[in-house]
Amino acid sequence: MTVMSPVSPAAAADRVADVQRNTAETQISVRINLDGSGASKLSTGIGFFDHMLDQIARHGLIDLDINAQGDLHIDGHHTVEDVGITLGQAFAKAVGDKKGIRRYGHAYVPLDEALSRVVIDFSGRPGLHMRVPFKSGMVGGFDTQLAFEFFQGFVNHAGVTLHIDNLHGENAHHQAETVFKAFARALRMALERDPRMGDVIPSTKGSL
Repeated sequence: MTVMSPVSPAAAADRVADVQRNTAETQISVRINLDGSGASKLSTGIGFFDHMLDQIARHGLIDLDINAQGDLHIDGHHTVEDVGITLGQAFAKAVGDKKGIRRYGHAYVPLDEALSRVVIDFSGRPGLHMRVPFKSGMVGGFDTQLAFEFFQGFVNHAGVTLHIDNLHGENAHHQAETVFKAFARALRMALERDPRMGDVIPSTKGSL
């Protein structure tokens, strides 16, 4: 993973957020800039998870600063899930009332034999459909079952509907990487400001 400089307050646009989550199991801080350049500073104690979070930053053009201290002596579950929760809270805070965004995003991303599709809707309604038949239970020190826990935590607190499908894949590293890259690209599309929308909320209900 290439670690880039943390988010610079001077360079931050208006869609930024800082969120902290402290429990008996984890202490997590997240800072995001939705209008960034893909810079990241990541420390979760799980190397492969940091690598996946870096995909979100780099391919979503989101500046991302995450520091997580968790009970890794037990396993990675609480850390990964709570990062998903805290990141979701940060997205909800940064995106605000959603005026002028495209709202929907989708992406197909390949990596060698693997191919994944992600579709997202900043609907205000949490929902996750995830179909990823990982070929291995572990990638490095990352339990692949925890990918679901990360995305479940994210959708519940970001208020998004998220569909994730790994269409092909024989290597679990490739499967995971295509999922996280496609997630990043779908985020980027959905969060773009649509000049034709102006300050209109993209819903016939008038709110999301």
